[in-house]
Amino acid sequence: MPNSFALIVLALWPLVTILIFRRLEIGRAVIWSLLLAYLFLPPPPAMFDFPMMPALSKETLPSISAFLVALAMRGRDLRLLPRSSLAKLLMVVFVVSPLATVLTNDEPVVWGRVVLPALRLTEGIALMVNQAMLLMPFVLAQNFLGRARDQRDILIALLLAGLVYSVLMLVEVRLSPQLNVWVYGYFQHIFEQMVRADGYRPIVFLYHGLWVAVFALMAVAAAAALFRETQGRLRGYLLMATGYLWVVLVLCKSLAALAYSLVLVPLILFSGRLLQFRVAALLAILAVGYPVLKGNGFIPADFLLEQAAAIDQERAGSLEFRFDNEDVLMERAYEKPVFGWGSWGRNHVHDPVSGQILTVTDGRWVITIGVFGWVGFFAEFALLALPLFILAGRSFKRPDMARISPWLGPLALILGFNLFDLLPNATITTLTWLLSGAMLGALDRGIFRRASDAPPPRGADGLRSIM
Repeated sequence: MPNSFALIVLALWPLVTILIFRRLEIGRAVIWSLLLAYLFLPPPPAMFDFPMMPALSKETLPSISAFLVALAMRGRDLRLLPRSSLAKLLMVVFVVSPLATVLTNDEPVVWGRVVLPALRLTEGIALMVNQAMLLMPFVLAQNFLGRARDQRDILIALLLAGLVYSVLMLVEVRLSPQLNVWVYGYFQHIFEQMVRADGYRPIVFLYHGLWVAVFALMAVAAAAALFRETQGRLRGYLLMATGYLWVVLVLCKSLAALAYSLVLVPLILFSGRLLQFRVAALLAILAVGYPVLKGNGFIPADFLLEQAAAIDQERAGSLEFRFDNEDVLMERAYEKPVFGWGSWGRNHVHDPVSGQILTVTDGRWVITIGVFGWVGFFAEFALLALPLFILAGRSFKRPDMARISPWLGPLALILGFNLFDLLPNATITTLTWLLSGAMLGALDRGIFRRASDAPPPRGADGLRSIM
């Protein structure tokens, strides 16, 4: 169980948020208040669980704190809904659909000796509040992180935080994942899952080692993006930082994150922004379309298992276990396809005698479909992916490249790989919502315009800086 220090740190975080917002410009305050909380606050089960409302943990408390402080400081500038009509619709459905989930689950579910209770209206209200809290980083980023300098600040923050966090990661690689135990008094997951080959994968203060690996991937990508666009002596330091962080990523012992880096980093270093937008959109299409393809038998599971077995038999067994669970959970979800089964583990399959849960949910998509149905799934995934679809669509209309931030392409790719990683893992985070909101904010600022519509060029090269 969490020690007193863990709860004290959580309780004091709103005061820390106020201090950050008083010291930094609001865009940077949004970035750093959410990023520091994500990396360093104690993970669940450290939380404040009050009756009739969602638990206040590192997944919700920092978002509420940042939102309320921003509302107090810049309430007149804070727009809750974006300009895009489709984004507005998806946000409303995302928040309201849990109420429909509760209303369609007014019967208990019985598995042997275990009776899962019917859902009540109060739980529907709590679920809607929780969905609204998940959207707060998205709303803040859409309002205050739409400029090119804000996008650069996001990359700088990821790089600096990655360099600091890498020290803690290396400590755990060497000594075993114990930092959360030493600081907060408990281990937040299953220790055996942090053991790989003859060593350890770091977990630090996140919920799983896979989350650490994804963050390390984001830090590597940020370093590569800054290296590409920087001149002078600093460029050499950024190159070293990119190489160093990639080595740290290797030590995270996540095959998926490592494979992503072999595609992501070259795309950032060598491809143009329009290609970056299109690759990111392709990844988003795969993330949104995977459940449909899976349900219709278009995912070549046998081929993927053969390829995994050629690399590592243990990983192939893990992938087969994942596929088998997805099939069982999808069958369960088809019994309540529209709005899902809701909370209390009703989306799982249980032992008919003992009532013990027999299924394991890994991918975010299968969790969301099981709990909130296809309506909830499309509201969440389509909202996250919407900026990538818009970017890719407008990239075919001969845009004026002088108006497009050089940082937007790398951020789009980072978001695209985050979305794609939601297929095997449940690593949707505050940072994912932050990236999506920042790109939607950039689109709201009108960064795309056809080259033929551009005003007469100014300066020797005809390009106008948007920095």
